[in-house]
Amino acid sequence: MANKARSYPSDVSDEEWAFCVPYLTLMNEGAPQRKHSLRAIFNALRWLVRAGCPWRMMPHDLPPWPAVQPQTQRWVRAGCFEAMAEDLRLLLRLAAARNDVPSAAILDSRTLQSTPESGARAGFDGHKKRKGSKVHAAVDTLGHLLALKVTPANEQDRAQVADLTLALQAVTCEHIEVAFVDQGYTGEKPAADAAQVGVRLEVVKHHEAKRGFVLLPRRWVVERSFAWAARFRRLARDYERLASTLAGYHWLAFVTLMLHSLFAKSP
Repeated sequence: MANKARSYPSDVSDEEWAFCVPYLTLMNEGAPQRKHSLRAIFNALRWLVRAGCPWRMMPHDLPPWPAVQPQTQRWVRAGCFEAMAEDLRLLLRLAAARNDVPSAAILDSRTLQSTPESGARAGFDGHKKRKGSKVHAAVDTLGHLLALKVTPANEQDRAQVADLTLALQAVTCEHIEVAFVDQGYTGEKPAADAAQVGVRLEVVKHHEAKRGFVLLPRRWVVERSFAWAARFRRLARDYERLASTLAGYHWLAFVTLMLHSLFAKSP
């Protein structure tokens, strides 16, 4: 008697899949060209991003990479993960007795070391002394992802304020009033860029007599969000040829975290 296929910890639960499937179904589930179930392909993608495996080394009990990788690109191009994250964020905020739309955000960036696949678009981060890509993110005060942008690592954080705040206002219907940032965003230009879309930048500075680890108000939230993302091994470095793919995997990582948080609280 054949052994039943064992699931992976990264697999979606039945409740999670019931939530996800409307966002991921870009064509009829019973389309004749589909050889693998959509759920199996989604589980394979979640496994890859969580475990950090190269495409061609995926386990044989998962759908083959030539089926998973093109479907992943279709989901990324269609913005499926962003749409899912938006609704999950709303539900989690309501569950936490918060307003459904945030009025404050926290901005920061993390630098990822480049690899031979991503090296063509890499830049050198002089502060971190690292060549790679920068992931610029904006999260709400609960740490849920609101906006994301990927640039070469040599791009300055303050230069991304205009794009990030514009994206923030678009996703929140212009509800964001203040964005908390670190000293890398200091200056008249980033403040003016944010003010153009009705956002006030508030720089949270280090204590003058800093000794050891200091938990900085507001800023610790986005640092925690980056720590959450770092648990996904595919996001430990920039392994992607396309910046859009790296961004899409970050959205998927936060969707995975929010799904777990939402349905872990369900009765």
